[in-house]
Amino acid sequence: MRIVSNFTIAASNAGGGSRHLLASLLAFILGGANNYYVEEGEEEEESEVVIRKVVQWIRWAWEVVRESALVPALRLAVAMCLVMSVIMVLEKIFMGAVSLFVRLAGRSPSKVYRWEPFPDHFDEEMQQGSIDNHPMVLIQIPLFNERQVYNVAIRAACNLLWPSDRLVIQVLDDSTDFVVRELVKDECEKWKRNGININLETRDHRKGYKAGALKDGMKSSYVQKCEYVAIFDADHQPTCDFLKQTIPFLIHNPKIALVQARWKFVNADECLMTRIQEMSLDYHFKVEQEAGSSTFAFFGFNGTGGIWRIMAIKEAGGWNERTTVEDMDLAVRASLKGWKFIFAGHIKVKSELPCTFKAYRYQQHRWSCGPANLLRHMTFEIIAAKNATIWKKLYLLYSFFFARKIICHNVTFFFYTIVIPISIFFPQVVIPKWAVVYIPTTITILSSVTTPSSIHLVLLWILFEQVMSFHRCKAVYIGLLEAGRVKEWIVTEKFGSNNMQNGMKADHKKPKSKLWERLNVTELVLGAFLVICASYDIAYRVKAYYYYILPQSLSFLIVGFGFVGNLSQANL
Repeated sequence: MRIVSNFTIAASNAGGGSRHLLASLLAFILGGANNYYVEEGEEEEESEVVIRKVVQWIRWAWEVVRESALVPALRLAVAMCLVMSVIMVLEKIFMGAVSLFVRLAGRSPSKVYRWEPFPDHFDEEMQQGSIDNHPMVLIQIPLFNERQVYNVAIRAACNLLWPSDRLVIQVLDDSTDFVVRELVKDECEKWKRNGININLETRDHRKGYKAGALKDGMKSSYVQKCEYVAIFDADHQPTCDFLKQTIPFLIHNPKIALVQARWKFVNADECLMTRIQEMSLDYHFKVEQEAGSSTFAFFGFNGTGGIWRIMAIKEAGGWNERTTVEDMDLAVRASLKGWKFIFAGHIKVKSELPCTFKAYRYQQHRWSCGPANLLRHMTFEIIAAKNATIWKKLYLLYSFFFARKIICHNVTFFFYTIVIPISIFFPQVVIPKWAVVYIPTTITILSSVTTPSSIHLVLLWILFEQVMSFHRCKAVYIGLLEAGRVKEWIVTEKFGSNNMQNGMKADHKKPKSKLWERLNVTELVLGAFLVICASYDIAYRVKAYYYYILPQSLSFLIVGFGFVGNLSQANL
């Protein structure tokens, strides 16, 4: 027997030899490195000899590229992912520890900051007329073609318990749908006839999107006498005592600029995708926002469900439309001026989750692209800030932006969806067990305990988050590079679950889409890639990662074929 090379080719006859050679070369490139041989006594045709020499040259070239470039590159990628994984898990542990301490120590906002309830006779005096010692409050409600929920925030704002002559409601309607414009106009006129001080402001353009509308709204003459402004998106529904719970923080603590309430989701049980969203957002509010509020009195304003001191907005430079996260932009600038924020998790504002994958994908693009783009714009501004301590600057740049907005998306996608699966084809690249098992397990536990009612969905939550990590990671680099869809602003589609809870049936029907209209090609490609990786791992027993990669591939394929988040209004 004559050994020809170090990968397996068994040429049983002259007619099939070339096919065996090519098949063996493919196996070698994919990671196999077994010997091939030719039986003694077999005669080779001249064409097969040429093919064999070509294959040997390709094999040699591949070995050179593999050992000198691909393996070192993969090892570098693994090392970078290990560092990012450690950063990510330490950040999660830190935030979880702070949140746990706040709960165990009973350090609620009313215990840390001065808060005094309004007197018992407040309601009686409010019904009788003006209460001069109560501040003027502005309510801003930005709208854009939100037919199903246009009246939710308006109705809730008009029912707030506050003296009628100390409350100004401003509806900012940028709708291009004239039917929606008429509906909004009729709704405002209805409440105006009931004695509510409500003002409708419209624009014939969308310059600056939401930030532009809020900025233009603040220029109105009747706003100049207001001290505070509460902002509610169209689908947000504050409780009637929202102002009575939040205003005392601002009155008694002059350095507080913002009081942010927690969102409560009215349609969390609508479908599996909304349950998974609830888990992620509960963690955001209960851990991330709580930790930021309790350590550096800073967190990102959520854009709705919060009330601002107007003086702080003006001092920070007002609304800025340079990114699609005008809320976070304002919060960072106000914090750099020395203002403090309070997250009041006990105050809840009802809101609606997107229940279609398309709407959720657009929302997540904006929420991931915007912060990365803001970091690009504000890095030197943060470093040069004179009113912020070195610790505040470090917290903003490292913890708030780098670890939470950049690192987490890169680890989730590149490490678990790309690097680990590719490492199957390179047995010489070793990934420590703690990075593959212990760190993701720790992160999962810390991220899921905030929603105990959905703990049984944790595996599905992990798989769906892996799919979404691709879109978030792509959005991060679009924001950092300020390319492509960096300025894209698409209002998240809502179906009016708030209205349906109040007995009002939405009248807008959407036809069910056909399968080929629901296909998500990128998810299908990634799913196929992961199937190949898992299949190779099963076939050759390389690293036994298939138990993790195979379910992940199925999640990409399921989303790719449009079987997740495909509700239409007709289904509700």
